[in-house]
Amino acid sequence: MTLSEVLMMLEEKPAVTLWPDAGQALGLTRSKTYKAAARGEIKTIEIGRVRRVTTSWLRRTLDLDNDRGAAR
Repeated sequence: MTLSEVLMMLEEKPAVTLWPDAGQALGLTRSKTYKAAARGEIKTIEIGRVRRVTTSWLRRTLDLDNDRGAAR
């Protein structure tokens, strides 16, 4: 997933799916994404039966809320 794809996704939605959206944005495989979430390394919320990651948490984690992060 390219940086521009990640930024577009984060601007459009308040929360994204754990996999593939958040996992791919973090550069993780499917299994590593779910394991990291189970360990609490990825903060998730449950909406119905779907685990989601808030875009605000993902932006902070990817350091996209400042000029330096956006330039990457």
